[in-house]
Amino acid sequence: MEAGLMAKQAVVAKLDAFPARSLGFGSSVRGGSGTSRIGFEAPASIAWRKRSIRVARNGAIRSEVVVEQKASPPRKDKAGPGRLYVGLPLDVVSDGNVVNHGKAIAAGLRALALLGVDGVELPISWGVVMESGDWSSYLAVASMARDAGLDLRVSLHLHSHRRPRLPLPKSVDSAAVADPDLLFTDRAGHRRADCLSFAVDDLPVLNGRTPMEAYEEFFRSFRLAFADFFGSVVTDITIGLGPNGELRYPSFPPTGSNRFTGVGEFQCYDKYMLADLKQHAEETGHPFWGLSGPHDAPGYNQSPDSGNFFKDHGGSWETPYGKFFLSWYSSKLLSHGDRLLSVASEVFGDLPVALSGKVPFLHCWHNTRSRPSQATAGFYNADGRDGYEAVAEIFAKHSCTMIIPGMDLTDGEQPQGVRSCPQKLLSQITGACKRRGVKLAGENSSLVRVGTAGFTTIKENVLAENSRLDSFTYHRMGAEFFSPDHWPLFTEFIRSMAQPEMDSDDIPSNAERLSLSINSVPGNDRELQSA
Repeated sequence: MEAGLMAKQAVVAKLDAFPARSLGFGSSVRGGSGTSRIGFEAPASIAWRKRSIRVARNGAIRSEVVVEQKASPPRKDKAGPGRLYVGLPLDVVSDGNVVNHGKAIAAGLRALALLGVDGVELPISWGVVMESGDWSSYLAVASMARDAGLDLRVSLHLHSHRRPRLPLPKSVDSAAVADPDLLFTDRAGHRRADCLSFAVDDLPVLNGRTPMEAYEEFFRSFRLAFADFFGSVVTDITIGLGPNGELRYPSFPPTGSNRFTGVGEFQCYDKYMLADLKQHAEETGHPFWGLSGPHDAPGYNQSPDSGNFFKDHGGSWETPYGKFFLSWYSSKLLSHGDRLLSVASEVFGDLPVALSGKVPFLHCWHNTRSRPSQATAGFYNADGRDGYEAVAEIFAKHSCTMIIPGMDLTDGEQPQGVRSCPQKLLSQITGACKRRGVKLAGENSSLVRVGTAGFTTIKENVLAENSRLDSFTYHRMGAEFFSPDHWPLFTEFIRSMAQPEMDSDDIPSNAERLSLSINSVPGNDRELQSA
């Protein structure tokens, strides 16, 4: 048995009791410096200093860790179950370009490092940095990850968030105020302010620049700012492709799609989308088809049978008009994804990093012929068609890994009556990627869940022979993540992924029990920006 294994298992055993309050995510955080105890007694301790973390992960464990063995295991073999990441809070850097809960983030990173997580996902908001060009706060977080010995998967968000508030750049918001049709629009005329309409990708609507040019400027600014981190710390870059970073239309209500079970609505009613639809209809010899979107489609929260368009039998989606519209609508999404990944490949293609993009996991109504929630989001995946094959082809073209969320979902736990089938959908997406040679990565459904069922499903999907995930990212760090109801389950999950089978002589003895303490980072959150 390797000496380092027992030391790491002893750490994991004691991390099971890690409470959220000691990290400072909750409301009872005390300011200033000091030491926060992790809530158990033992004869030895680990001081959470940068030096001790670096030594613990990469070499001999020094006096901070008192155990019989003095060697620490090497980083996990990447050829195994894939790399494991934890997502940082979406507002780890706030709208005001300040690191949020800096002390808690630093402590959490170090806890994850000792637990054996490979890295963390850092969400970077276009709107936070592009007005000022100030990357200092995001660089501070990247430095924290580096000092903890963790890799970084960076997600470049080109969309806004309502909660937490992370808007688009002010110049983009101003342009949308002057011309509201830059935003996606539904049938009732409601605008969606979370991202720009795909129809304006190559139009000079941003003070003489196109959105694609603005996105490229953001990418190049990031590349310049993070030059010292590529290859050594930043190993992956995820390109935001639409709402919530996913390649889709904003077809769900603004409140989000985690518990949304309706079919959604088509987002084709801004003047630029309608002009493109009109031109396409005229080119195909059916000018009247280009006057508007489907008049008989249901509303956001309605079922497929609430209108004629998506009815399983005899619905308009099966008519020549329906096929024309769905083909055009999905083609605009595919073109957007292709253009954006092409720009990203040009900017980052020569770096020692992996590019990735996320697709939505639209499992509600998947067990119908029309698959309406996928159709309104831009995936023409109706009966007789594979809407994910064309998406996989684009990802393959740009050597881009496809991220699939919802790895914790099963068919049996879905609401009754919505004909949801997440396992069947996952099989379809992974099959399309396998045929096209596209690497896969996974995420959970972005909700921290209490209970073992979600972790069991994640483990099955991550280790499945037919998926072979390159990485898995668990969302997200925060008070609930480190709560007593969740943290012990997460540590057990990580332990089971690293050591699926543990021999009896691998279990640490009482003499090898460890204690941990967190030496709080001195100073306030603003001081962390210059760390």
